[in-house]
Amino acid sequence: MTVTAGGAILHAPTAQAATTESASTSASTSASTTKAAATAGASKTTSAAALRAAKVARQKAKAGKAVAVAKKQVGDPYRYGATGPGSFDCSGLVQYAWKKAGVKLPRVAASQFARIRNKVSWRNLQPGDLMFFRGLGHVGMYVGKGKMVHSPRTGERVRIDKLGGWRRASFVGAVRPGM
Repeated sequence: MTVTAGGAILHAPTAQAATTESASTSASTSASTTKAAATAGASKTTSAAALRAAKVARQKAKAGKAVAVAKKQVGDPYRYGATGPGSFDCSGLVQYAWKKAGVKLPRVAASQFARIRNKVSWRNLQPGDLMFFRGLGHVGMYVGKGKMVHSPRTGERVRIDKLGGWRRASFVGAVRPGM
């Protein structure tokens, strides 16, 4: 039996071999294309994960600096409306600390909570997170190990307090600046 393939006359065994060879080449090319697409998709996923990890690392570095700055203010007096250096109100303290870390925050506690988009639960607190209490009337900065630094009220000084039952009961929410 003879078959015409592209103007050439081939006998059946040769025609079958040519057809099988082109089919296997086509399958091989298709597999290579699929593999390349999968690799490209994986590299996009990997690069997205790497970008996210880098962003998280930058935020943690800034948070560490903000915590260090806030801790250095321990002992400074509370003064209503004060943004430091030397005296602070609660929102002025966290604004000052984060500004030293390179992050601009709104001036008052309610605006800080409203404008910082990355909200955090009590269980997921990390050092540098801002914690809000009493209907957004007070803010402090989580420093780790169940403690926060804050400027409590008139007549008091910036201090580090344990987060006890009263703080838990009056907790409104928390945000993570610098993301």
